[in-house]
Amino acid sequence: MSQHTNHPSSGDSRRSFLKKAAMATAVVAANPFKTPVYGQSTAPSTGRVIGANDRIMVGFIGVGGQGFNAHVRQMKEKAGDHNIAQVAVCDVSKYRQNFAKDYIQKDNANAKVETFDEYRKLLERKDIDAIVCATVDHWHTRVSVDALNAGKHVYVEKPMTRYLFEAFQIYDTVKKTGKVLQVGSQGCSDLKWHKAAEWIKAGKIGPIVMSQGSYMRNSPYGEWNYPIQPWLTKEDINWANWIAGVKKTTGFNPDHYFRWRKYYPYCSGLLGDLFPHKLHPYMLATGNPEFPVRVAAVGSKKFQTDLKKEGRPADKITEYVRDVEEVIQLIAEFPSGYVMHITSSTVNEQGTQEMIRGHRATLTMAGNKVELKPERPFADEIDPETSEGFPGESVPAHHKNWFGAIRGTEKPNAGIDLAVRVQTVISLAEMSDRLGMMCYFNEKTRKVTDGQGREIKPLDYETEAQMTPKTSV
Repeated sequence: MSQHTNHPSSGDSRRSFLKKAAMATAVVAANPFKTPVYGQSTAPSTGRVIGANDRIMVGFIGVGGQGFNAHVRQMKEKAGDHNIAQVAVCDVSKYRQNFAKDYIQKDNANAKVETFDEYRKLLERKDIDAIVCATVDHWHTRVSVDALNAGKHVYVEKPMTRYLFEAFQIYDTVKKTGKVLQVGSQGCSDLKWHKAAEWIKAGKIGPIVMSQGSYMRNSPYGEWNYPIQPWLTKEDINWANWIAGVKKTTGFNPDHYFRWRKYYPYCSGLLGDLFPHKLHPYMLATGNPEFPVRVAAVGSKKFQTDLKKEGRPADKITEYVRDVEEVIQLIAEFPSGYVMHITSSTVNEQGTQEMIRGHRATLTMAGNKVELKPERPFADEIDPETSEGFPGESVPAHHKNWFGAIRGTEKPNAGIDLAVRVQTVISLAEMSDRLGMMCYFNEKTRKVTDGQGREIKPLDYETEAQMTPKTSV
């Protein structure tokens, strides 16, 4: 199927799409977050109180891709430094369960890892203190909420949720349980952003005016077209469990399983995959992260990289399709007047200069230093300044911060108060791009409105089923 048939770009297809979108986003009179909350209806479990020197027992839910490479593997390498034990893994794939188990137990006579194909069974283990959720995005909320209610601390991969209503489900559950939640945006543990926040809070650049950043790639044959592995069979995977919760479903589909980041039912594409790596640090660097007042985004997928065959390896000559954009730009305004601009692409890798503009001075992230340059009208009052160099961002540093927060010695660098604000920006940006509108947000009511003040129902699994054109491979 041609990409043009999957994305309304002009004429009748665009009008048809907007007509469906209008039906899905009709004005609503009630709280837009009435979708049933996952998890227990009873009081949450408190879990174990962990001392500063106690070993933390960790379980992993979702151990493919980054679930293995970033978390299972890197936590094993630092297990002694972090004083943790990896005790359980869960995945819908038997192959991935056993691969992760064997890796953890290899060359470690004391390791005893239990495998699960249902995450709730893992959560029943009373000895597990914390879990890492690295599932497909549409599973993030139910796993995180159930884990928090079971008394577990949570590290959830970015984006924190698939849809906006879920972000507040997680937020409310964290506040209710008192457990630590960290979102896997490791840039938040890069100290240059904390130095920027320190200088901004000290008034060195005056009020923040604007910021700009980008996360750019160039994938000639389509981003996220990961190899389809031969071990994946109907017998290996619990497909019904993997796709559960999605309203627009498909039968067993290896392309959707390995390349799910291309399809809206499971994720928001660049907005969910790459944007969090910029949104979290930039909002952290303000020193006072805010909910957005309004968000607009514009994207395109005209370049059809999936359909290009020139030079593609023989095993990849497949006419792939995708729902999500190949380039997208986001602009968000915050109550303080600060405006943020973030760009991402899979078809050009040239980024913008990383910069936070203040009224009195501007900060640039030069290498892994922060440089302060006075604005010309204030050059006689403010001296230029360059910070010391900081280590580059790393996943182990972010893990370490999470473990420190669990032990009560640190605060999570990508904790719930920052994460819920970031997810609001992401979700409003997706609505803006796909519905062709400016999205306004009221943090007190948690409601989304259009430019005329009419309340708009945020995207969710039900509206997704109505909006997303059917794709095929």
